[in-house]
Amino acid sequence: MEHNSSDDEEDHQHLIPQNDTRNRHREDPLSSATTTTGGTPRSTFQIDDILSRRKVPLNKRYLLAAVSLTIAIGLIFLFTDPRELFSANLSSFKSYPLSNRVKESELRALYLLRQQHLALLSLWNGTLVNPSLNQSDLGSSVLFEDVKSAVSKQISLNKEIQEVLLSPHRTRNYSGGNETDSDSGHYTSGYDRCRKVDQKLSDRRTIEWNPRPDKFLFAICLSGQMSNHLICLEKHMFFAALLDRVLVIPSSKFDYQYDKVIDIDRINTCLGRNVVVSFDQFKEKTNAKKKKLPPRIDRFICYFSLPQLCYVDDEHVKKLRGLGISIDAKLESPWSEDIKKPSKRSSEEVKRSFNSDDEVIAVGDVFYADMEQDLVLQPGGPINHKCKMLIEPSKLILLTAQRFIQTFLGKDFIALHFRRHGFLKFCNAKSPSCFYPIPQAAECIARVVERSNAPVIYLSTDAAESETGLLQSLVVVDGKIVPLVKRPQRNSAEKWDALLYRHGIEDDSQVDAMLDKTICAMSSVFIGASGSTFTEDILRLRKDWGTSSMCDEYLCGGEEPNFIAEDE
Repeated sequence: MEHNSSDDEEDHQHLIPQNDTRNRHREDPLSSATTTTGGTPRSTFQIDDILSRRKVPLNKRYLLAAVSLTIAIGLIFLFTDPRELFSANLSSFKSYPLSNRVKESELRALYLLRQQHLALLSLWNGTLVNPSLNQSDLGSSVLFEDVKSAVSKQISLNKEIQEVLLSPHRTRNYSGGNETDSDSGHYTSGYDRCRKVDQKLSDRRTIEWNPRPDKFLFAICLSGQMSNHLICLEKHMFFAALLDRVLVIPSSKFDYQYDKVIDIDRINTCLGRNVVVSFDQFKEKTNAKKKKLPPRIDRFICYFSLPQLCYVDDEHVKKLRGLGISIDAKLESPWSEDIKKPSKRSSEEVKRSFNSDDEVIAVGDVFYADMEQDLVLQPGGPINHKCKMLIEPSKLILLTAQRFIQTFLGKDFIALHFRRHGFLKFCNAKSPSCFYPIPQAAECIARVVERSNAPVIYLSTDAAESETGLLQSLVVVDGKIVPLVKRPQRNSAEKWDALLYRHGIEDDSQVDAMLDKTICAMSSVFIGASGSTFTEDILRLRKDWGTSSMCDEYLCGGEEPNFIAEDE
């Protein structure tokens, strides 16, 4: 039976419609090919052969469509929460709130990116060095710690940008991906640029202090004020340990009243033996031994011979004798030593030059002595003991400082010793000067605040209100004024200083000074005044307590004042 050409054409269109490109008024080549030239129909084999050749591209198309559909479904499930996709709640399809949130987040992200861009540019410019300079000349122009701190801040900022961009896309069921080690590398967020200094206590070298109970060293400290005297007293302890003698703390009638600011008995507790005695205890021991004869200084040895022996004049000798001390010995010095150019001395030199069989020797003044600095300046000092330090503020002052910090400052604060009174002439006599104009000082302080991120500054100063008021207005970080906090006047409603009032030492100038030092020594970061022994004593406390910070520095350290007055 012959195939009808129209039926054949219709079947062909159903089987392979995409190949039908003929004109409707022309005969289909395929249908015409189904008959022979003589009108004889094709065999079944021939038709099946044609269809089998058509099946190969047909299967490829179905396979491609199936793969594409699978990928599309996979992408939908990958980037969409299926529960939200098929949820009956259609509120998630409200486009306007989401669009607004995205727009707001993107604007915020752009601002943060701009800030990061500027900070990275600043970091880049700050780390550029002149290639013509030798590495040894670079010194500390670019601190490695500053670079690490800056990079840490930029990493944190980058993380914040990511959070901002992701925030509008999160749902209440979104838990957030945990950062893997491969994402974060070895970076630890919150890098502390102003971390504590490693004191390396395992490398500490000490000597033993085992005094002979009948041999005494009378400490003479006369130069400067209380801070100088405390540093001098610490060096006297080293002398007494080297010479195997008990140290006699001077009387308040000749020197400061040390027992108001330091705990003398605690020194003996730290060493587990009696190594120091007060002047009154010394008198009792010598009176009992010599049947109430007055105590006697058998030998008076001066560390410095120039410009004046021991810093002791006739007035000081009269004060000593007024204490009931017999002084028959003349002032002497074992060597020629100028206080303006002290020589480095060893422990063996001291033992050899100051050794004596006399019962009581007086040694003065050793504040400027340059002796075994590697030992003396160690954390905890050069003497073996079981405490953090030997000369420490009294318990009353320690507790009062802690209560003040808890009331006004909190854990993280900067302490600033801003020395001004009498400092202008003193600093201008030095080269370079250490007296800075208020605006320049404010810039230096602000840089430390930026590094430490401390919210408040404790101000220990003798400056006038006109100076501190201007300083307060100029210490600005990120557009905000950083508060400068001073100890307020007595207020019965405040209880932080109740211990001082209870013991009647609230108005003592030396107690106030030691309280200031103690608060500064407990700060996260300390800014000191170059050339001030008040600052040096604070640094001693911080070193021994282990509170020294990588950001501690002298005010505007490494800079010269941008304006210096002429000499008189």
